[in-house]
Amino acid sequence: MQVTITAVGPDNRGLADPIVHYVTGVGANIFEIQMYDRDSEHLFAMMLRMDWPTEKESIAVLRKHLDEIGKLKSLSIRVWARDEHKRLPRLAICTTYRNEIPLALLRNIRDGRLKAEAAVMIGNRDSCRNVAEQFDVPWRSIGDSKGEPDNDKFVNILDEFEVDYIILARYMRILPPRLCWEFAGGRIINLHHGLLPSFPGFRPYHDAYSHHMLTYGATAHFIVPELDAGNQIINQTAFTVLPGTPLTDVIRQGETDNEPTCLVEAVRRVVDREVELHFHRVISTAK
Repeated sequence: MQVTITAVGPDNRGLADPIVHYVTGVGANIFEIQMYDRDSEHLFAMMLRMDWPTEKESIAVLRKHLDEIGKLKSLSIRVWARDEHKRLPRLAICTTYRNEIPLALLRNIRDGRLKAEAAVMIGNRDSCRNVAEQFDVPWRSIGDSKGEPDNDKFVNILDEFEVDYIILARYMRILPPRLCWEFAGGRIINLHHGLLPSFPGFRPYHDAYSHHMLTYGATAHFIVPELDAGNQIINQTAFTVLPGTPLTDVIRQGETDNEPTCLVEAVRRVVDREVELHFHRVISTAK
């Protein structure tokens, strides 16, 4: 069974060794290891992806042993296996202001086009609370009066609802590197409202318009610590406008039609196991 382990904590010596030695000792076949050392933050982070021999040891026992290592080494260790539970993948839909995208996700889940479960909706603003209530999805607020998120609360909610994939549905806050690493390995999907790598940043419609572009688009990609890196693209969709189209019309078309279409298809590709993230690259796993 494919299992992903993440470990994050204060930087120190000998943090990866006990994890690697333990899993290989049981007979795991390691496919990938990514390790990070943030000197400026004195932070250690590791992501390990492996084939775990469940016939020798269950995921529950693996998790118990790694919890013990985590306590000994002051590491926050997570063990995630998509196939651990016989259920649909559980999504956390994260929002700020716009409701078109969560509406599209929830409608596609309801209608069976997305084979997933909306476990929780999370917002740093309350603008989309009514969408959660409309579809009877638990709602959790993590933002203060200025919309600044409590990222520790964010992580606790993800653990509480046993979330498999985090969907950033125009969630207009940058995830801190620690959170990205805690859920590394292709578990965070972001919608960027511009075509990457050409138009990163917070105002891609405006930037493209200032370059007199006639084609605009959206990009759904896996999150890695580098913002809008562009090498983790799951899906891109584009639309073309006539010369002289006002920027307001461009944005309206992008937000109401193109962006929801882009993200829904990206999430479908992930939950249907057509793509995965390996070594920070998107690979096709469709048979």
